[in-house]
Amino acid sequence: MNEHDRDSLLAEAVGLREQGQAEEARERLLMLAAGHPEDAEVAYQTAWVHDVLGLEAEAVPFYERSLRGAGLSEEDRHGALLGLGSTYRVLGQYAKAVETLRLGVAEFPGDGALESFLAMALFNTEQHHEAMQILLRLLATTSQDAYVQRYRRAIEHYAQDLDETV
Repeated sequence: MNEHDRDSLLAEAVGLREQGQAEEARERLLMLAAGHPEDAEVAYQTAWVHDVLGLEAEAVPFYERSLRGAGLSEEDRHGALLGLGSTYRVLGQYAKAVETLRLGVAEFPGDGALESFLAMALFNTEQHHEAMQILLRLLATTSQDAYVQRYRRAIEHYAQDLDETV
């Protein structure tokens, strides 16, 4: 299969997934992944369609392959880190979720979605203090709620040390 055929089949499969025809997209992507085992973009799209179908365990090796390979766009690398971290968490692999999501936050600082999923994984690993710190900082910096903004400095201050008293 030449590069043009690969590109056409990949675009067709992504289009099917976007149109809600995930099972048909999955069939095409599995075929593409078999023919292009080192292709990071194909692996990422294959992982994504498995997640859409609720086949999280089957998505993991494709996410892992996509992140090992070269050639993912920045947007797709972000999606793969978020997808893999979230999938590990859903599967109860909390330590792997924390590790993956920490990597994502390091690569994409200030990304609220990655921070939110990291906070959930930290909660699952009983790192409640850090999870709350992340969520409070995120709330203070992203909320449009007038009352949250009124108390933003206090929220950010106490997020640093939730045990602080006078």
